[in-house]
Amino acid sequence: MPKVKTNSGAKKRFALTGTGKIKRRHAYHSHILTKKTKKQKRNLDHVAIIDSTNRRQVRELLCLR
Repeated sequence: MPKVKTNSGAKKRFALTGTGKIKRRHAYHSHILTKKTKKQKRNLDHVAIIDSTNRRQVRELLCLR
């Protein structure tokens, strides 16, 4: 049986924490920042943990069992 390949896009966007949770970055923080408030940009800068509803899907993309 062939190896299962990790999704390259997911590999770049998600990372594991020490406890096994999956970290993600917030969207809307890469461009068109002039119209966003300082508070909004500051809050988008923090790392978030993925929601439990998406956990299985992301783990399959990362080839984690």
